[in-house]
Amino acid sequence: MPQSSPADAASTASAKREAQRITLIGAALDGVLGVAKLIVGKLVGSQALISDGIHSLSDLVTDAFVLVATHYGRQAPDRSHPWGHERIETLGTLVLGSLLLAVAGAIGWEGILRSWELMFGSLTIPLPGALGIGIAIISLLGKEAIFRATLKVARKQKSKLLEANAWHSRSDALSTVAVLIGLIGTQLGASWLDGIAAVVVGVMVGKIGASLAWEASRELIDTALPREQQHAMRECLLSLPEVRGAHDLRSRTLAGRIVLEVHLLVAPRISVSEGHAIGHHAVARLKTEFPQLSDVLYHIDPEDDSHLGQVSLAQPSRQQPLPLRSDIIAALDECWQQSPLWQACSGLTLHYVNHATTPAGTDSSAPHVDILLELPGCAMEAASETAQQCNHDADSRNASIAEMERLAAGLEWFGKLEIGVMSHIHQR
Repeated sequence: MPQSSPADAASTASAKREAQRITLIGAALDGVLGVAKLIVGKLVGSQALISDGIHSLSDLVTDAFVLVATHYGRQAPDRSHPWGHERIETLGTLVLGSLLLAVAGAIGWEGILRSWELMFGSLTIPLPGALGIGIAIISLLGKEAIFRATLKVARKQKSKLLEANAWHSRSDALSTVAVLIGLIGTQLGASWLDGIAAVVVGVMVGKIGASLAWEASRELIDTALPREQQHAMRECLLSLPEVRGAHDLRSRTLAGRIVLEVHLLVAPRISVSEGHAIGHHAVARLKTEFPQLSDVLYHIDPEDDSHLGQVSLAQPSRQQPLPLRSDIIAALDECWQQSPLWQACSGLTLHYVNHATTPAGTDSSAPHVDILLELPGCAMEAASETAQQCNHDADSRNASIAEMERLAAGLEWFGKLEIGVMSHIHQR
């Protein structure tokens, strides 16, 4: 599971406190403004102000939801959630986006009905006076201020959940705009303006809610990064000389951070440790250029298997897999038990060539295993006379190798044989 350093943990905790603090401030403001609008609406007889007050108080529910989602969504990875809990925030964003759509529909529908009753029905609205208009203006300024403050924190932390809550505050401000227009219109004798403004506000809030819900849905189904960003990441990897190719790059987002998987093509006969070091450097270079990257899973490829694609790699191959070391040693021991070189061998390096990467119907060589026998100097001195001759006499050595290849020719997976002599320094 992804591991975080103490510095990362402290940064996460600080961001969490900042997110919760701005949400609590917004909740306190919602409570104060909601109660104030209810009281003033009752005093001046304005149903619009009373409805707007109820709307403000209902925001306390979403504020509480955001606090819970922020708390649990920013917990460290554990055994049950090895990739972290960020998807809780994504789910919260989807819920808030859906709530904005519902609020937009309610505002717009109420505006239509209200306009109809005011223009063609018997509905009359009492004059709100300066008190009613004043509380609407104060509410508008307060909600706009908390919207901007929350949005600033959301963009700083790249939190879609906080951004959704910010826009939810803006929806309250916009609904107050509709109420304010209606109050002023009523004061001037044009109360039907209230309904028209509400419809316009409903459309604006609905557009925001749809956008947030759509983005959260795309993240929940692991939508990849834009092609341009994927191309830039691939070019960053290829800027490392030891990386010969990068393919099967797969990406997804988790509440503002990026998770990446990629196959790195390296020289086919380097050591496992060198391949790991190349991958480590590639990841470090990626994270330097793309700070939003949090987890990178890389696969080292000694051969280019990009033509197979992820689907083919995920399916079991119909081709008989090449044998592993234990089976290879057993088969070679049976073939070469009388060979002095095999008896003197102190090490065995296997190179799998075209290992399950050759597409059907091509002329490429079949998958096979090339073998490198390692013969240390001290072992050569203690070996038989024939073995010494193979080491010192090229012709004799080549003849011995040819004989060993002939004996192993019946093994379908056998490729070619090479001999390497290790120095005393290498044995230490």
